[in-house]
Amino acid sequence: MGRVQLEEFVAGYLGGASSVIVGHPLDTVKARLQAGQGYGSTFNCIFTIYRNENIAGFFKGLSFPLASIAIYNSVVFGIFSHAHRFISQYRNTSQRHPPDLIDLTFASMLAGCVSVGIGGPVDLVKIKLQMQTQSATSDVVSLTHSTTLRHYQTTYKGPIHCVNCILRKEGLLGMYRGSGAMILRDIPGYCLYFIPYIYLSEWLKLECHTTPSALSVWLAGGIAGAISWGTATPMDVVKSRLQADSLYNRKYRGVKDCITQSYCNEGIQVFFKGITVNAIRGFPMSAAMFLTYELSLRAMKTSKESN
Repeated sequence: MGRVQLEEFVAGYLGGASSVIVGHPLDTVKARLQAGQGYGSTFNCIFTIYRNENIAGFFKGLSFPLASIAIYNSVVFGIFSHAHRFISQYRNTSQRHPPDLIDLTFASMLAGCVSVGIGGPVDLVKIKLQMQTQSATSDVVSLTHSTTLRHYQTTYKGPIHCVNCILRKEGLLGMYRGSGAMILRDIPGYCLYFIPYIYLSEWLKLECHTTPSALSVWLAGGIAGAISWGTATPMDVVKSRLQADSLYNRKYRGVKDCITQSYCNEGIQVFFKGITVNAIRGFPMSAAMFLTYELSLRAMKTSKESN
């Protein structure tokens, strides 16, 4: 049992690393659209980041999630796999194919709860690093009426400096700012992540195969990611705004206040900012995540059986 547990956690780690590398550029665009100002459309946001910050702008804050989200995904996937196994054995549904919906739902909800405890601080630091160019120290009108030069302030030198600043100014609780919105996002979000993946991979599995092919895993993972991230967008907007809020000036007192202010100032459409990016980003990220997870897990199990 211990060996299987280790293999699933290692596979989750490798899958998490691959998903971060694939998805981080669009994650930066999503964060700017949701918590920033003046970007307008998705394509305008991409063009603005490239014009002002070059390619490096899309990879702000990458080092921290690359090091930490891999561990985070390792825990989430390990918790889901073992929780599902335990629940199905307890309910005597372990032999069902496809797996029982109730078993998958409870395991997904547990994974969502665990994800907040580990992923909250990771997401907070990532958002703060991604949003650093959102606060202008001054606006200077340049030589022509149509051109404005903006001087930006860099607050954090890197992820370690960011964590130290948060802990010094806000304490340990400051690392979990936005966690309420993250819970409301991740519990249903993981249900719409793992459940569609399990059923789609079973449905796409070829009759002559006992396990889904690499193409089936890739496609099922991508579709599940697009569904999960697309439907999670409203609470993802609230979470991003709460986490970016304390970077310069505190605007929101909590989840309810953020929802109320955002709706009053920008209307219902504000909660769908970045939905296109979320859905598009969710496909390659999750496809890479599940494909790496499944292939590495199979490789480790094959290696164990051959020894």
